Amino acid sequence: MNVSFCFPPPGVMHQQSSGSDLNSSSDLLASHCNWTAVDRTPQLPTFSTAAKVRVIITFTLCGISTLCNLAVLWAASGQRRKSHVRVLIVNLTAADLLVTFIVMPVDAVWNITVQWLAGDLACRFLMFLKLQAMYSCAFVTVVISLDRQSAILNPLLTSMAPKRNRIMLMIAWAMSALLSVPQMFIFHNVTITDPANFTQCTTRGSFVTHWQETAYNMFTFSWLFLLPLAIMITCYSRIFIHISEQMTKKNVSSDEPHLRCSKNNIPKARMRTLKMSIVIVVSFIVCWTPYYLLGLWYWFFPDDLEGKVSHSLTHILFIFGLFNTCLDPIIYGLFTVRFNRRLRNNYSRATIMSGVHLYTCLSQNDLTFKYDFPTTLNKT
Repeated sequence: MNVSFCFPPPGVMHQQSSGSDLNSSSDLLASHCNWTAVDRTPQLPTFSTAAKVRVIITFTLCGISTLCNLAVLWAASGQRRKSHVRVLIVNLTAADLLVTFIVMPVDAVWNITVQWLAGDLACRFLMFLKLQAMYSCAFVTVVISLDRQSAILNPLLTSMAPKRNRIMLMIAWAMSALLSVPQMFIFHNVTITDPANFTQCTTRGSFVTHWQETAYNMFTFSWLFLLPLAIMITCYSRIFIHISEQMTKKNVSSDEPHLRCSKNNIPKARMRTLKMSIVIVVSFIVCWTPYYLLGLWYWFFPDDLEGKVSHSLTHILFIFGLFNTCLDPIIYGLFTVRFNRRLRNNYSRATIMSGVHLYTCLSQNDLTFKYDFPTTLNKT
């Protein structure tokens, strides 16, 4: 998922700073320039080899994420029955595409240009959009977790799921926008002239003291990672406990509400949900935890990172977090039986139509050849 409070700084490398990629509200100008002393000239960042590799991988992930998520939308659009699960998947895909079309390209271009060239208004607005995109991914994932919990623990309330999910999705998108508003006020353009004209989109001067900056970072970190993680773990733990209890029961009356369907279908559905939930939690934790742990280390012990963490590692951890955007359509799409079937059906239908079109073209060409051939003979 991911994330970078809501998006890490450009990731261009400089001589000594080692944690600049981990703090979207951090002083980007200070962290991207090596301020060795108050009266000494800062060393400006450069487009390093590590940054070049990061750009290539980021654009590659952008392409993969675009194809995967558009495939999800394509398959979902062909479903006549508008289920509440489909609505959740479409919203998650929209959030992933927001990250794909905003976070990834801006990160890559910012690495290439090294400094910020888009102006102050774009600086504020794009920082808002980037954090909003990251929030939306996290919050929609939480909504999906809550929906799965309700579906397993309270199957009789399934009829209320569409309305409940619409409300939760509205809250999720509204909160993602509301919590991102501070970005437009703390980010701004700062320009230095020595040793050269250099402009950066940064929070330099927005915080009076360091603890204020740390407090804002922790606030964002909590809403972006800790709270969603806690909710997901709680939901899927309750699902796991419920399924375990149901599987250990030996004598269950066949007329109980949760056994309205066949005995074989319910266990399979629950096991499929359990498997999906495990992949959801594991992918979220694996992709983003390393990046955020390094961020926490940088915020509280910035001096300890100097010389201990390579610049390449910060690039790798952020890219690894972005990889979660490519995994989402696989997890939420292919683990859903009906959705997976629809995707295969659409692919098969497209293949058949392509074959029919090719056959038609070949047939038309063949007819034209047969018609022209005797005409040519007559002319000769």
